[in-house]
Amino acid sequence: MGERLSVVGFDADDTLWQNESFFRLTEDRFADLLRDFVDGDHLMERLLAAERKNIGHYGFGIKGFMLSMIETAIEVTENRVPAQIIGQILDMGQEMLRHPIELLPHVEDTLATLSDTHPLILITKGDLLHQEQKLAASGLGDLFHGVEIVSEKHPETYRRAFTDHGAGPDRAMMIGNSMKSDIVPALEAGAWAVYVPHGLTWALEAAEAPEGHPRFREMPDLGGVPDHIARIEG
Repeated sequence: MGERLSVVGFDADDTLWQNESFFRLTEDRFADLLRDFVDGDHLMERLLAAERKNIGHYGFGIKGFMLSMIETAIEVTENRVPAQIIGQILDMGQEMLRHPIELLPHVEDTLATLSDTHPLILITKGDLLHQEQKLAASGLGDLFHGVEIVSEKHPETYRRAFTDHGAGPDRAMMIGNSMKSDIVPALEAGAWAVYVPHGLTWALEAAEAPEGHPRFREMPDLGGVPDHIARIEG
C-alpha cells in the first residue's frame, strides 16, 4: 500500500477559475485602442517584453498588467499617446478586477470530495488583495486548510508550504495549469504533480513537460484527481 498524502495543493487562476481568457480579451481591446499607431502583432511583442521586464517590479497580476500596457502605449506612440487612451486602459484594468468568478469544470465536486479526506492548501501567485478577493468570491474558501499567496513559485516555495501544512513534499501533491510554476518546481521539491492544462497559457508560464517522471500526471480536468490520489495511496 502506498503512503497516504498528508496535504494536497491547488493553484488558483486557470486551475480553479477562469483568468487568462480575461487577459486575452483585454489585449484585443488594447490592440484596438492603438491600431492607429502600431500593428497588433508588434504591439503584443512589445507588451510581452514590458511584462517580462516588469515582473520583478510589479509582480504578477492585473495591476502590473495595467502598468505594462500604459508603459507600452507610451513607448509605441513615442510619448504621444492621448490621455483618453490611458484612461481607457485604466478602465479596462478595473473591469478585470471586478470580473465575477467563473469556476472551471469539476472544481466544486473535486474539492468537496478531497477536503473530506485530505487537508487542502491553495498556493497561488499574484496580488495579495485581489487573490484574497477572488477566493472569497469563489465560495471555496472554507474547503482549504491553508492559503499561500506568493510572489513566485520555486522548489523551496513548495518545500516550505508542504512542510508547514503537512509532512513535507514527499507526501504532498500539487495540482495546477502552469507547467513552469505549478508542476516543474513541485516535482523538483519531491512532490507529486498533476498538470491540468487550461488551453490558454501566458507565454511567460511555458515550460517543457517532464515526460516520464514517475510522479507526474496530466489530466484534462480536475474530475479524475480523487481516483488518481486513491491509486497512489493504494
